[in-house]
Parts: sequence; C-alpha cells; structure tokens
Amino acid sequence: MSDRRAELSAATAAVRSAARACRTVQQRLVRPETLEKKDKSPVTVADFASQAIVCAGLEAALPDDVIVGEEDSASLRESSQAMLLRAVVERVAEERGAADVDRVLAWIDRGNADASTDRYWTLDPIDGTKGFLRGEQYAIALALIENGEVVMGLLGCPNLPLGDDLGALFTAVRGEPTQMASLWDADAPSAPVAVAALERASQARFCESVESGHSDQSESARIAADLGIETDPFRIDSQCKYAAVARNDASIYLRLPTRVGYEEKIWDHAAGSIVVECAGGRVTDVDGKALDFTCGPTLKRNSGVVATCGSIHDEVIASVVKVRAAG
Repeated sequence: MSDRRAELSAATAAVRSAARACRTVQQRLVRPETLEKKDKSPVTVADFASQAIVCAGLEAALPDDVIVGEEDSASLRESSQAMLLRAVVERVAEERGAADVDRVLAWIDRGNADASTDRYWTLDPIDGTKGFLRGEQYAIALALIENGEVVMGLLGCPNLPLGDDLGALFTAVRGEPTQMASLWDADAPSAPVAVAALERASQARFCESVESGHSDQSESARIAADLGIETDPFRIDSQCKYAAVARNDASIYLRLPTRVGYEEKIWDHAAGSIVVECAGGRVTDVDGKALDFTCGPTLKRNSGVVATCGSIHDEVIASVVKVRAAG
C-alpha cells in the first residue's frame, strides 16, 4: 500500500500551485475584448502552464509515477507560437523558479503517459475553458487511478465561493470523507462535506453545464419534469458541478450524451466522481452502470454520466432511462 498522505500532500501542493498560475493569467490577460474576438490565447497559456506545473510537482515528489494529461507540447513547439510559449514559461517560472523552454516543454509532455498502466494520475489542467474566459467557473482536476479504480481526486476551483471568499479545494481519498478547504491558504483547516439527504428526487436541484453542447439540456428538462422537480437548474461550468453535488449546492448532475458514439474522457470525470462518492453520493452512467476506468483515456464502455446525492440515484436513473427511451 502506497503512502496516501504523501501522495495527497504532493498532489495538493501541485494543484494549488497550478491554480495560482491560472488565476494570474485570468486576472492579467482575460478582458471583455477577449471574448468578443474569440481569443483563446489566455486559456491556452493557463492550460499549458497548469499542466507543466502539476507534472513538475508530481515528478519532484513521486518520480516513478506517470501522468495522463489532456495536453501535449506539439502545438507550442511551432514557430508561430513563440509568444504563447514565452508566456507559458514565464507563468511556470513564477511558480517553479528557474524554468527554461526545454524543461517546461518536457514537463508538459510528462503528461502524455499511457493510460493502460496499473497506476497513473490523470489531469485536466483547466476543465471549463469557456468558464475561464468568462471569468467564471473552471477547475484543475487531478486524480490517481490504480488498477482501474479512482483512489484519489482533487478539484481546485479558483472561482467557487468558500465562505466570503472565492477559491475552494476539494480532496477525496477512497474510504475517507471528502474534504473542502481554501485553495489559497495551505494553513487553513479543511472540513468534511456531505451530499444532501433527500427522500425523493422531486426535492432535488439539477446541476448542469452552462454550455448546451456539453449535455442535452432539453432532455434534462424532460427528466426534471418527470421527476417533479420545479426549481431552476443550477448551471455551472466544469467539474465544479461535481463539487456542487458533493457539498449540497445541488443534488443531481446530468451529462447526457449529445451524439451517438461520443466517449467521455477520463480526465473530465475521474476527480469529480470520487469527490462525490466520498461525500456520500453515487456516480454512474445514464444506464446505471459504474464508470469503467479500465479502457485507457476514455470511458468507452459508458454512456454519459449521472451523479446524485445517492439516496435518489435509482429513481433518477429510472427516469433517465424512461425519458431517453421515449425520445
């Protein structure tokens, strides 16, 4: 059995460091005209810097561990991307100290491991790119998978409210309660969070993506009606939706398939799923099957995702199956 405390400490430090870099980019580079011009360069800088920082942190603390990340450095190596690359290196250097171009590119590519190994970390360096560009919700999502089971997950949510401040960190270790703490203050105490205790689904509030392309929202509305849910959905970007279910901001998160054959990526759900489960909830696909993390980088044996507070899960799945069958 590996040392979970040491792993969690290394992962927490890495996510916090990446979150600081992302916050800096969002504050300095994202402007109203960024959205108007559809300029994605700020999120590109933050995305690559975040992956480099997390991979560097894990490399230093756990040098034998491999990482399956969303990004690789191929596009950054193109001559046309010199300005972006320079900005990435600057952000990484602010967090890691001395960091040259070759080292940063190598850290990014450390996240290109094979997901078929028995033990690996999976990383989404910025989950919720449109939320990031809008100055709203996004997450740094990191999870540890061993023999096909998610055993640890972290969600760094820089813009999620925590008391009177913004910035929440959720950590989950299999077999222990999910913890929530300040994302910025490493000395602040953590506290366990728990899902809602509901008797029936009609008492629940939906949580779904802001972007309609991420889930079939019209189908979600029909499911809500079938369950007798009358409250408006809580729309929020990224895996912050999992955090919302875990701490009882909402009780149902539906990610319904938008097209036949689409395969969910493991880094989009690994961290969030364990955060909900260790808070007392349940996470399956739309047919009620457990998420299968044994198929490489995608959940190809699953269709969509349903996360709930647990007590109403079977009722929700029955409605999902019924409504989807009706078309």
